[in-house]
Amino acid sequence: MSSEHVIVVEKRSDFRWSDPGVKIVTAEEFIAEGPLARSRVRKVTNLCRSYSYLGIGYYCSLLAEARGDRVTPGVEAILGLARGKARAASIAVLDRLVGPLSGIPRSVSTLTLQVFFGRTEDAEFAALARKGFELFGCPLLEIVVERCDAPQGWHVAALQALDPRDVDTHRDEVFTEALGHFTRRSWRPVAAVAAPRMDLAILHDPADPLPPSSAATLCKLIAVGDSMGIVTELIEKKDFSRLPQFDALFIRETTAVNHHTFQFAKRAVAEGMPVIDDPVSILRCTNKAYLAELLRGHGIATPRTHMLSRRTLADFQHGLAYPVVVKVPDGSFSRSVKKADHFAQLQEIAREMLKESEIILVQEYMYTDFDWRIGILAGQPLFAAKYFMCDGHWQILQHGDNGQYTEGRTQAVPLPEVPPHVLAAATSAARLVGDGFYGVDLKCNASGAHVIEINDNPNLDTGVEDAITGDAVYRSLLGHLLTRMEQRLHRGQGGAGSLAVPGLQAVDGAAVQITPLLSSSVAVSELRSATRTARCA
Repeated sequence: MSSEHVIVVEKRSDFRWSDPGVKIVTAEEFIAEGPLARSRVRKVTNLCRSYSYLGIGYYCSLLAEARGDRVTPGVEAILGLARGKARAASIAVLDRLVGPLSGIPRSVSTLTLQVFFGRTEDAEFAALARKGFELFGCPLLEIVVERCDAPQGWHVAALQALDPRDVDTHRDEVFTEALGHFTRRSWRPVAAVAAPRMDLAILHDPADPLPPSSAATLCKLIAVGDSMGIVTELIEKKDFSRLPQFDALFIRETTAVNHHTFQFAKRAVAEGMPVIDDPVSILRCTNKAYLAELLRGHGIATPRTHMLSRRTLADFQHGLAYPVVVKVPDGSFSRSVKKADHFAQLQEIAREMLKESEIILVQEYMYTDFDWRIGILAGQPLFAAKYFMCDGHWQILQHGDNGQYTEGRTQAVPLPEVPPHVLAAATSAARLVGDGFYGVDLKCNASGAHVIEINDNPNLDTGVEDAITGDAVYRSLLGHLLTRMEQRLHRGQGGAGSLAVPGLQAVDGAAVQITPLLSSSVAVSELRSATRTARCA
């Protein structure tokens, strides 16, 4: 039940290329079909000759959006092509990517580029082409660059949508490769195969030294998805413009608000795609000041916490018993978390942290041999683990001055063996944030369970967090996204058909409980046997 691809052209003859394995319709046919009930979400690529306001190309995108299709370009992108200030600001961004072009003879003062879905044949203009597609969302672009007196020597002089009839014939191969990449289709007719149930993008950063999931874990996700009829593709930051071509997004890269991961999450929501992690969860979880206030306001037990500024720091000497823990609100992986043994040390640490954030947190220090990590999906426990402190250190991660780090051991724990008050505290805390995928960290002492923080984008690694539940963890996560996609499709059809029950998903012909996994030992063994061997390049 993955998305169906449709290409819209004004005349059949406008699409002169061989069969792309994607449905081709004329604009008149597309407009005439009306808001039909469909069993699949559609991804529409509008290749009309023009997108002029109230023209046929404009109406194709407008009606596609009204029908719930995911269309490129969208109406906002079409308007952005003509909008003065927004267009000028975007072109200024492109100017910085033109480069010196030192190899171009002085006799040449103007260059015209044809950009197809963010691609062009000249590697020197690859960044410009990709960013042009990202900013303007137009599948076919013509960009004119001219010599100028600016330091880089060139600037973008003109930019406009490209009529498909004007694609240079000697660039046909570039066009077909770009279209195939964008629609994720091979450009050769192939034997018909069953359509996947969902096309899933997994956003990751291969260069991240502390990724939330290892490469082996991503391979596991791909293999489990394959066994469920879900096609998965690993994408990176550079693939932002391709995001609408997927049905759902799973972010497996460390998130932050001032970061491309947040932009990916927002774009996914704007496109109507289910996403883990959603932008609201990122916004709430990545700021510890927000979480401290949220948890305190709802009576969730936490270590005693104070927010300090430059003005209030001097009066805090006796605010808490020492040692205390000092945090920058938006730190992650134990970065920007320090321990102060006395007030003078607190002042020294705070002065540095206040250069980064105008508010910092000072928290009661609770030493425990380990932290509980409870994975929560859609408000229900998914897995449990103990994260032990590093030997001779007070944290589960110890960062060295050389950029290296030491990590404490992790012990997976069956959910029935987790103290009930720990599960209750974790579940209550996570539900305050949303219904996504979270990792709740807690410390337990004689006074009970205390929530330390709620993490979006929690760690999930093969042989670690999944050591007890096995593949069922991945099937639950993928099933959650699949259910959300199907629910959206049913809503788009005005309730036609039977709506999936939250928490249940048909897997391999049987209804399988996605969450909770608290008493699912039978289901886990059945799901494990159903999973095929990972196939990763």
